[in-house]
Amino acid sequence: MKRKAKGKGKKAPKKSGSAGLVKEYFASGQLRSAGRYRDGKKTGVWRFYHRNGNPWAVGKFEEGQWVGTWKWFADNGVVRQVGPFKKGKQHGRWKRYHGGTGMLYDIGRYVDGGKVGVWKVYDKNGKTVRTQKF
Repeated sequence: MKRKAKGKGKKAPKKSGSAGLVKEYFASGQLRSAGRYRDGKKTGVWRFYHRNGNPWAVGKFEEGQWVGTWKWFADNGVVRQVGPFKKGKQHGRWKRYHGGTGMLYDIGRYVDGGKVGVWKVYDKNGKTVRTQKF
């Protein structure tokens, strides 16, 4: 099944009970996302793209909820952040990177969507600039 989004940045409507491969497009015709639906909910691996065609995010859904490790990318293809989800909430060790450089910005853990423990923040040269406890 293919769905083409109509208009700038709009998603195609989902039909209850829909299933199968779905591709959504920007108004320009460039691929915006691709993945599967089961019973009207996102399932399995989904891939999302920047307008320039480079990957924006990749990760997995179960029953419409974010699960497992997700990765986000800057429009130049460099990783922006990486972290796991559990039942739709951030859960586990997360790393974020300075925009488009690949240099670590911060690192810490989430439990059920909230920051916990020690988080470290780094400058663009890799030097620790702040440590926070949650």
